[in-house]
Amino acid sequence: MKAPVSWIKDYVDLPADVTTEQLAARLTALGLKLEAIESPGDQITGPLVLGRVLTREPEPQKNGKTINWCTVDVGAANGTGEPQGIVCGAHNFDVGDLVVVVLPGAVLPGGFAIGARKTYGHMSAGMICSAAELGLSSDGDGIIVLPADAGAPGDDAFEVLGLHDDVIEFEINPDRAYALSLRGIAREAALAYDVAFTDPAAREVPAADGDGYPVVLDDPEGCPLFVARLVEGFDPMAPTPDWMARRLTQAGMRPISLAVDVTNYVMLEIGRPIHGYDADRLTGPIVVRRAREGERLTTLDGTDRVLSGQDLVVTDDSGLIGLGGVMGGQATEISATTTRVLVEAAHWDATSMFRTGKRHKISSEAGKRNERGADPTVTEAAADRVVELLVAHGGATAAPGVTVVGAAPQPGPICLHADLPARISGMPISAGTTVAHLRAVGCRVEGDGGGDGLLTVTPPPWRPDITDPYDLVEEVARIVGYDEVPSVLPTPGAGRGLTRDQRLRRRVGRTLAGAGCVEVISFPFVGDAALDQLGLPADDPRRHTVRLANPLSSEEPGYTTTLLPGLLKAAARNLGRGAPGVALFETGTVAFPVDRGPAPIYGVDWRPSEAELAKLVESLPRQPLHLAVVLAGERERAGWWGAGRDVGWSDAIAVVRRLADELGVTLEVRAGSLAPWHPGRCAELLVDGVSLGHAGELHPNACRATGLPPRSAALEIDLDVLLAAVPEAVVGPDFSSYPLAKEDVALLVDSSVTVAEVESALREGAGDLLESIRLFDVYTGEQVGEGRRSLAFALRFRAPDRTLTDDETAAARDAAVAAATERTGATQR
Repeated sequence: MKAPVSWIKDYVDLPADVTTEQLAARLTALGLKLEAIESPGDQITGPLVLGRVLTREPEPQKNGKTINWCTVDVGAANGTGEPQGIVCGAHNFDVGDLVVVVLPGAVLPGGFAIGARKTYGHMSAGMICSAAELGLSSDGDGIIVLPADAGAPGDDAFEVLGLHDDVIEFEINPDRAYALSLRGIAREAALAYDVAFTDPAAREVPAADGDGYPVVLDDPEGCPLFVARLVEGFDPMAPTPDWMARRLTQAGMRPISLAVDVTNYVMLEIGRPIHGYDADRLTGPIVVRRAREGERLTTLDGTDRVLSGQDLVVTDDSGLIGLGGVMGGQATEISATTTRVLVEAAHWDATSMFRTGKRHKISSEAGKRNERGADPTVTEAAADRVVELLVAHGGATAAPGVTVVGAAPQPGPICLHADLPARISGMPISAGTTVAHLRAVGCRVEGDGGGDGLLTVTPPPWRPDITDPYDLVEEVARIVGYDEVPSVLPTPGAGRGLTRDQRLRRRVGRTLAGAGCVEVISFPFVGDAALDQLGLPADDPRRHTVRLANPLSSEEPGYTTTLLPGLLKAAARNLGRGAPGVALFETGTVAFPVDRGPAPIYGVDWRPSEAELAKLVESLPRQPLHLAVVLAGERERAGWWGAGRDVGWSDAIAVVRRLADELGVTLEVRAGSLAPWHPGRCAELLVDGVSLGHAGELHPNACRATGLPPRSAALEIDLDVLLAAVPEAVVGPDFSSYPLAKEDVALLVDSSVTVAEVESALREGAGDLLESIRLFDVYTGEQVGEGRRSLAFALRFRAPDRTLTDDETAAARDAAVAAATERTGATQR
């Protein structure tokens, strides 16, 4: 919201010594965050004056362009008093017009220096300016033509154009819709400096009668109040007053025509959106109702819209004429021939406005205010103000009859303990201060905080965001000043530290960092496109996501069920920017719907019962903590020490094995098949017979779809399952000082037999003397036959109390081989 300081001062008698920067700082402290301060005149130096066009001679050029050779009276501003010769390419002015002239030696916005130069066969000394060239507007259609009485030739143009008028731009939070108007901002400025405020909406309005334009409200909940006023004899060619056009431009709106500009001006001034109809295009009474499913309306932007049964519409006997509170219809818009204008000022249900705007992807200044909640009590005043301006500047006459249908909704009272602001904020706020500050923001307060300390507070009608006691606390605290909140360090309880889960999660992060992985945090929302890239089948549970009612992106409307999409995107981005290899990991929750309906919404001013809390928890999706790792590109760099190595499927399994060893968990690895992994290079990971997740090489289609190199690897596990299996106390190994006995065995097995099965059988058969087992070679070829492979294991034996004999070592080895033969059909080579 852009607010010219001069416009603010129309309603607030600010101290004379207050600077724009100080005013912006005070308002920011009250919650209207400063976005920028614009000072148009600061970018212009040198002589900028008014000039009267004396002659204008069109001269066609060889390039097809026609320029105007002009002489302009600039008074004594040029030092000679003689007319100034200027070449101008615009054509929207004539002899006798008062224009803005920049003389040689001046500098315009953007560092554009002005000098006398020969062009088109003439010595042009200066320039006749447009609003765009002065930085006042982005619209460069034609130069500025001022009213004849705006000043005399040679007068300083800075004051006439308001170039010394600073404009403050605020970032207005959605809950402070009242500040989307000069009325609201000025009220805050008066509050900041404790000075008088003149309400632009405080005016005598004519009483409603039965002679106004007929209006019927079929949906009083969606539109509780509708005001209509008619003006006749309006001159559609009447120009917008210069002061009004200037203020609209300063506020960021482009002047269009008097009728449109007046409604926009009043909306900015009072905060109530207004709509005007060409009354000659209306047939029969206006009716406000919900649309019928599938009805169509062509709105002012020329778009043919198919409406929902939830949309509020304005109709007459001819059909739909507007999308209530959001955008008018094209059939009844004001045009260059409109002489009778019906002014509509209505209060609309904010929720309906928001949903309609979202549904039809319409973002308008009127819709922005209606969907956030405008003051319903200024509806009649806003309509009367529009009529006043159309009569004053458009030659119109206010028709007899005033239509007011419905009534403005009134806010309900809120009970507040007078000491609540002090207890919540930690500041010494007395009951008297609480009462005074609430009244200052427009609340009606019953009680003084004495006795039981209970106050009954009725919020002002322009503050629909104040609905509970804690909103009132915020109002009191912001006036006292958030900078007055004391800084108090919390005192930690003795003996407290990290919980077991926190310690384990930190150990996971340290272990993965030690394995060369870098932690990332990715966007937790997905759409069908990301799941398609993974190649998930239609019936995969991971496609059943928790869908958001108001997603940040329509392409990613669901809470993710897997961490892989975000990790794969991050890996591809890093590889695409030159990284030779990546090893990324992420820990985060995923969500699986429970399909028990939406969660109940409770108030914040009371504690839900245990049953209500249980119902709330039941509605929450299942949210396990997952860990995912993506490995791509180089795993080991080449150098003077030797050749490098790219990522392989075993690297993903090695990472999770390392993690399990660090946590003291026995990990079982067996062949698996699950998208997006390669079906022949995918391992299922288990702990105590419970599936933990999968690891291995990504499917080639998944690599291509996500922009990763072939043979990239990944793993994803349920970290909750892994951490639950971590023993309370990890018992360290018993060390023996006796010598180690080494035995190697090579076993021939069918290709369908997994390494894990053979290793498990060897470990069980070897008995307690086995200290470690490691696979160190896999061989396939003619010597072992088709469909078979040779697995070579290093077995290491040690006794805790003696040196093993050769016979004892051989017996343990033979027992291990025998167990493998029995369980897997292995034969020793």
